[in-house]
Amino acid sequence: MQYIYYIKALHIIFVVTWFAGLFYIVRLFIYHVEAEDKEEPAKSILQNQYKIMSKRLWYIITWPSAILASLFAFWLLYLLPDFLLQPWMWVKLSFVFLLYLYQFGCHKIYSQLQNNVIKYSSAKLRLWNEGATIILFAVVFLVELQSAMNWIWGVIGIAIFGVLMMFLVKLYKKARGKNSWDPEEKEID
Repeated sequence: MQYIYYIKALHIIFVVTWFAGLFYIVRLFIYHVEAEDKEEPAKSILQNQYKIMSKRLWYIITWPSAILASLFAFWLLYLLPDFLLQPWMWVKLSFVFLLYLYQFGCHKIYSQLQNNVIKYSSAKLRLWNEGATIILFAVVFLVELQSAMNWIWGVIGIAIFGVLMMFLVKLYKKARGKNSWDPEEKEID
């Protein structure tokens, strides 16, 4: 049964690349949206480049990683069906379902941007980017603690940490706006 460790390792590797893709794709969305405010030809050059980068990331890394992570997970559950008798596993699977819903939401935004439709501000996309982070924290705490209750404290902790980080980012943006020598860096609230 040594091969189970290889399957588990591959599952973890593809989970990592899946999350990397989800984190980076939203950053590309933000850059794409922010390029809308640039003058031509910079606007077109940047947005075309972000479209190419997004397409490659989305279809070469993110979607394949999501599928492979899930295939290796199903394989593990097939080999170790007792995991399905544990409540924490069902909570974890619920979070994986939420992660797929998040990815489908990202896919919708991806498709819109590929068609030059901008429906979200960069601020809303920055908030959207936190969805994957919260799911990641919840799943890691859940898997490590293997308790359907203890993961809640981990998620509450990351939510508090997220609010604190957002507050610090706002403070930083304010300070940067006041002290910036570059007029393009100053942001108007």
